[in-house]
Amino acid sequence: MRVTGRMPKIHVSASSVKEELRRRRQISGWTLPKQTSSVAPPNVWSNADQDPVPPERRTWTAWTFVLYWFSDLVTVSTWSQGSSVVAAGLSATDAILICLVASLCNALPIVLNGAIGSQLHIPFPIAARAAYGYWLSYFAVVSRGVLALFWFGVNSAAGGLAMTQIIKAIWPSYGNLPNHLPASAGLTTQGMVSYLLYHLVQLPFLFIPMHKLQPLFLAKAIVMPPVAIGMVAWIAVQAGTGSNFFDAPSTVSGNTKAWLWLSSMTSVTGSYSTLAVNIPDFSRFSKTSKAQIWQLPFIPMFKVVIGACGIIAASASAKVYGEALWNPLLIIDNWHGSSGGRAAAFFCSVAWCLAQICLNVSANALSFSNDVTSMFPKYINIRRGSVLCFLIGGWALCPWIILESGQTFLSFMSAYAIFMAPLAGFLLCDYWIVKKRRYDVPALYDPNGIYGKCNWRALLVLIVTIVPMMPALANRVSPTTVSVPNGLKNLFAINWLYGFFMSLVLYAALNLVWPHKQSLIPHTIHGTPISAVEVDEEAVSGSSSQEEKVLPNKVA
Repeated sequence: MRVTGRMPKIHVSASSVKEELRRRRQISGWTLPKQTSSVAPPNVWSNADQDPVPPERRTWTAWTFVLYWFSDLVTVSTWSQGSSVVAAGLSATDAILICLVASLCNALPIVLNGAIGSQLHIPFPIAARAAYGYWLSYFAVVSRGVLALFWFGVNSAAGGLAMTQIIKAIWPSYGNLPNHLPASAGLTTQGMVSYLLYHLVQLPFLFIPMHKLQPLFLAKAIVMPPVAIGMVAWIAVQAGTGSNFFDAPSTVSGNTKAWLWLSSMTSVTGSYSTLAVNIPDFSRFSKTSKAQIWQLPFIPMFKVVIGACGIIAASASAKVYGEALWNPLLIIDNWHGSSGGRAAAFFCSVAWCLAQICLNVSANALSFSNDVTSMFPKYINIRRGSVLCFLIGGWALCPWIILESGQTFLSFMSAYAIFMAPLAGFLLCDYWIVKKRRYDVPALYDPNGIYGKCNWRALLVLIVTIVPMMPALANRVSPTTVSVPNGLKNLFAINWLYGFFMSLVLYAALNLVWPHKQSLIPHTIHGTPISAVEVDEEAVSGSSSQEEKVLPNKVA
């Protein structure tokens, strides 16, 4: 046999070379590897974080939702809400009623919109496309994402204050750390160091997958009740029997009191109105479609109890310290000089620090990550989104300024409802009233699907509900430079009620007169297999046909 030593010729086409170069570019730099989606068309870039949750990752039971809301509501911000109302001039009784009404305004749309996630197992950015259209839904996603960034920063600022108390309890001299920052910075050197240390502690928790958060929720549920109850009991005893918490009258009356009451209710509602929009991000992990219903009784219970703790503590602190301290960490700040106070300050501050971390991880970082992942799936996944939230929300937005006073805190929360209330109304109306719980899940991942690119009905209602609020919002932010009529100020005082119900009614009316017939399908088309329990539930509700029970992955 003759061996020539020549290598055989390999013919490589230009198209195969281009394909290989394209593949290498996809796995280099910031671009994520192209993933095959279970529902999105091949030409649409997607990733597994936005796909419907597969059965093996549906780990949230009814108790998970209870622990989740305990994690979200037993926080510095919830404690501060009721006492901030008292600081604004209303009575403690008014503040309790406001917390109750606000919690019901939160709980009802949260449960109704949560059904989208628990029944279809899709996140909020995907579900929003049914009401808004593929591209207009990005307005809802961006609005929700920006507010998540702000709230991440606000809770981080409170966590930084908790870190200050922890360090002062160990090294009292830390309280006298010289300040080298200018007044314009809005933060002292001590505050900046504490804020940095808090973020270093918080950062590893941001990478916990959403379906594995139960142990973190459980840890907080064990630690926080004795701390919150103990703080309230201690300061109430210090105040003595002469402090009549709930009989003290309001410092305002008449129309001023009425509008302050409504404005405060809007503020307290607004702080959790974001979750009425993006609750599908969490409920999509439900084991059954009924697990998320447990949110309805526990949201009001937790919110009212923690709000009452803050109100009692603020009222008692006015007698003990000479001023109403609306932040629990400000109460702890007074303990360092007393006998045994440093140990109590340390353990209580560690608990509040954990509370802020749990809240930031579950309600803000993961929510923002879902939003930004749906917008840039080629470059962003849940983990990268958490890092962006950490950098932008935690640092670029300078959130410590928002917590400067109780009134500033209330003003900040008021801004939430302007955007979130209409978005919550849209989702609820579209799913329950217009579409009657019949979504084509694969079509939600297709820019050319039945839901279109821009739903003009949603766009029109957005303009009608949001634009009238903008002058009053500018006045609230800068009252000395922007003046508006009293009528717009009063409308802003009820902006959550106005935005939610106005969007719901107008959207339903427009769809009744000019229905989008293409999206009104006769039965649900799922994106993943459904369990036997879910099949039975859909058969009872009439939202699924016999064909869909057999072929749950049918693509439109």
